[in-house]
Amino acid sequence: MERRNFLKQALITVAGSAVLPGTVKSMALWEEQPPFIIDAKNPGKFFEPHWNKGVGAGRANDASRPVWGDQLSVAAKACGFKYARFTGIFHDDMGVYNGGLYNWTLVDDLLDKTLKAGVKPFIAFSFFPKDIAGSDATQFSWNARVVPPTDFTKWNDLVTEFTKHIVGKYGEEEVNKWYFETWNEPDLRTFWDGTKTQYFTLYKTTVTAMKAVAPKVKVGGPATSGLSGDTQGAWLDEFLGYCRQEQLAVDFVTAHPYPSDSAGKPRELGATAKDLTALRNTVSRNFPQAEIFVTRWSTSPIPSDAVRDDLPAAAFIVKENVDAVGLVNGVFYSSFIDGPEELKDIFHGGQGLMNASGIAKPAFHAYRMLNALGEELLYNKDGIVVTRHKDSKKISAILYNIPVTVTTGVSGGDRAAVTALMSKGETKLYSFKIQNMHPDARFNVDILSKEDGNAIFQWAKAGSPEPLNRDQVEVMKQVANGLNEEQVLSSATGVLYIEKNLAPWDVVLIDELSK
Repeated sequence: MERRNFLKQALITVAGSAVLPGTVKSMALWEEQPPFIIDAKNPGKFFEPHWNKGVGAGRANDASRPVWGDQLSVAAKACGFKYARFTGIFHDDMGVYNGGLYNWTLVDDLLDKTLKAGVKPFIAFSFFPKDIAGSDATQFSWNARVVPPTDFTKWNDLVTEFTKHIVGKYGEEEVNKWYFETWNEPDLRTFWDGTKTQYFTLYKTTVTAMKAVAPKVKVGGPATSGLSGDTQGAWLDEFLGYCRQEQLAVDFVTAHPYPSDSAGKPRELGATAKDLTALRNTVSRNFPQAEIFVTRWSTSPIPSDAVRDDLPAAAFIVKENVDAVGLVNGVFYSSFIDGPEELKDIFHGGQGLMNASGIAKPAFHAYRMLNALGEELLYNKDGIVVTRHKDSKKISAILYNIPVTVTTGVSGGDRAAVTALMSKGETKLYSFKIQNMHPDARFNVDILSKEDGNAIFQWAKAGSPEPLNRDQVEVMKQVANGLNEEQVLSSATGVLYIEKNLAPWDVVLIDELSK
């Protein structure tokens, strides 16, 4: 792919120091109207990065795909993910339970692949095995059993034996670092065809069984869908009240608030921060010591959302996440990869950061860039995010251009709608300087744009070939990682001047390197 010189179209300049080849020196640029200044020594707002705590990993049986572990490893290394969340660990296709007999072969394979990829398991207990479910009714093409039993004795035994097995194989110290989430969206009949009271019984049975074997194991829930239509989270509030009344441990609380409605209609920009604030308030008044995780998040909950394959998703991901720092412990993107049950088109708006072949989408680069940020927030306004790393004091920044005419999320459309969205807005100039930095510091500058790092654009430009053969997949992987790159230096006095024009939806990472 043609590599354009980033700094021929916009300047990232340094004053009073050597400039690397390809940059343009502009000493007089600020004489008439100097830029605003960000001081790298100012006190920052310390925060726990929530975007790299974990990522969705589909159903447990997806790990049976030969490339699953390698693809998870790629995502974990690039984006810094520490946990991988999967559902369906007790689903029939895992072969765990048959008439009171237990078989952990596929479970062990899943857990081994997860750990080998450099991440730890975040297990959502589901679904019921055939011999435990309350009926033969199923959901989805893969026959999820969501009707609870009238007697939870067999479920208690299953959870107990599972806990004994993983503690025996991996050790209690290791298992205590994992998370065990009780079910997935029990407020929706699609996932839980039972009563709220039955779910409460399921949770009580699960947490009691696990803690009896490993008292320090982390158990939580309820992974409700959104906040059940109200900003106070009444369903969640009732669940937490029940646990408090029954004196049940709740080590962490989970929910799935999306920045759109259930049909994919976008809500206002900033909806994520609003949701996480409400979620935090609900948890704080019930279990103030509990960790809080959003274990499914994306542009929308709908299976196919075309924008997830394209550039606007990246800028949206950056904004919604950075604007919500300090509210929760983790926000998990829906999946690191498109699932095997999703539509078979190369790009179909699937829920992954990569398509099923491992081709990175712009959303992947958004998380890679977020992972580069430090833990101290120095500035966050108007598409400029500047952070400082706590220990090294290095500076990392992200610039993004969401057009001012866009006041909602970006979800819910088809390819034509995404094309219309891409046409909105104007190029925006970003100019400022950062002072009191490390002198002569070297920075990597990566730019994600319509043409660079945007696989679907290059795929369409090539005639939308489908299916891709093996060689074409490898070429597309290279194209998907083909961001414009440049290196610049701060001055001998520790000043970096930034002047950059960003087209609508562009995202830029400016990352100080270690000496």
